Amino acid sequence: MFKKTILSALVVLGLGTSQIVAAPVGEVEDINFSFEGPFGTFDEPQLQRGLQVFTESCAACHGLNLVAYRNLGDYGGPRLSPEQVKAYAAQFEVFDIEIDDYRPAIPPDMFAGSTMENAPDLSLMAKARKAFSGPNGLVIIPLVKGFGGAEYIAAVLKGYTGEEKEEAGSILYGNTAFPGGWIAMAPPLFDEMVEFEPASDNSTAAMAKDVAAFLMWTAEPKMMERKKAGLVAVLFLTFLAVMLYLTNKKIWAKAKRKDHA
Repeated sequence: MFKKTILSALVVLGLGTSQIVAAPVGEVEDINFSFEGPFGTFDEPQLQRGLQVFTESCAACHGLNLVAYRNLGDYGGPRLSPEQVKAYAAQFEVFDIEIDDYRPAIPPDMFAGSTMENAPDLSLMAKARKAFSGPNGLVIIPLVKGFGGAEYIAAVLKGYTGEEKEEAGSILYGNTAFPGGWIAMAPPLFDEMVEFEPASDNSTAAMAKDVAAFLMWTAEPKMMERKKAGLVAVLFLTFLAVMLYLTNKKIWAKAKRKDHA
């Protein structure tokens, strides 16, 4: 009975869930993001570049309504200075119910939501796509290899083939990563569309990777803190296990000597 339960659990984790979580995706390659693994951390310059790509390309349609502007200065994130956070927020307007009008955004305000009904909010996009079927069709692969949502986003952004077709009055664009091979979103990135300061690679592939990392942070802004807490917990439990073992050995040492005598 116990063996059957274990086998059933493995089937659900390894096979069954992959059929439920997401439809088959197209070509998605593994990327060695800096935040992967138990000791991985977000790359601040990369998050800053990703924020710029999001602002100049994605924000026209998509929102981040679960992220506050002040979070841009948090530890483990883009780490903008207080002055930079204020300046960034001031570029946008938010509706204030107290004055019944729009005003410039301030750090405590949340990012704006999506401006189009069919444009999903990106706050949790990377996390929502974290458990897609992945290579070999097993959900366990993303857990082992760190292969998941950020890779999927990067693949979609750089996966446009240049093909177009009209379907039900809408234009669809060929995409090698999107399920079914066609997507309603026009290509949002092209080479050299963003100028970074300091200068950095601004090819489509590089920008796709940068904004994917940024969106992973918006989905997991406390990832570094959780990893740190998890490491401390593991070290404490390891120390406790060793102490319990030594204590148990010392307590029963006399009894064992009597038995041998």
